[in-house]
Amino acid sequence: MNGTGKLVVVLTAITVGSAVALALVYSATKGPIEEARRQKMVRLLKNVLPPFDNEVAQESEEKSAGKDARGREIRRTVYTAKKEGKIVGRAFQVTAPDGYSGDILILMGVAPDGSLAGIEIVAHKETPGLGDKIAKKEWRETFKGKSLKSKLDVKKDGGEIDQFSGATISPRAVTKAVKEGLSFVEKEYGKAVRSPEHGVGGEE
Repeated sequence: MNGTGKLVVVLTAITVGSAVALALVYSATKGPIEEARRQKMVRLLKNVLPPFDNEVAQESEEKSAGKDARGREIRRTVYTAKKEGKIVGRAFQVTAPDGYSGDILILMGVAPDGSLAGIEIVAHKETPGLGDKIAKKEWRETFKGKSLKSKLDVKKDGGEIDQFSGATISPRAVTKAVKEGLSFVEKEYGKAVRSPEHGVGGEE
């Protein structure tokens, strides 16, 4: 075998060996990574939902939530929380596309009566010291109990939600996305979540 042939064999062996090593590493880390993601989701769900006793991270369904500005279908994963077999809330993620520095990802929980149980800011790129205040617990908690019957706008627009001095765009974007999320719940589950078998009053 000449020098070129030996080089090809060596390079092939290195390539195959690297591929096998990467496959083994992926196989070894896939489980822990998925479990870490699951635990993170469970923590977030606990923050936005009433107390539940089911494996809420595993009880989900895919729903269509209309189309985005480019005409692409929006698919939304909805997690259903239960306690003693009765639905106590649903949680899902919404995206505010009009944040000051880009998309703001929001996890929101909605109680059976259509009111907000809580929201979490999952990811954002808003300005430190200004728009990033949307992630502060004190501000997020002002959404609790709000519904489509509330004035879900920032105060500058005549609503009930505080904006920040010098940073109205970020809270306005979050508020708009949350309102859209509540409309989604009303459309998909409005009758179901208010029916007697779910432990709440009948339809209005």
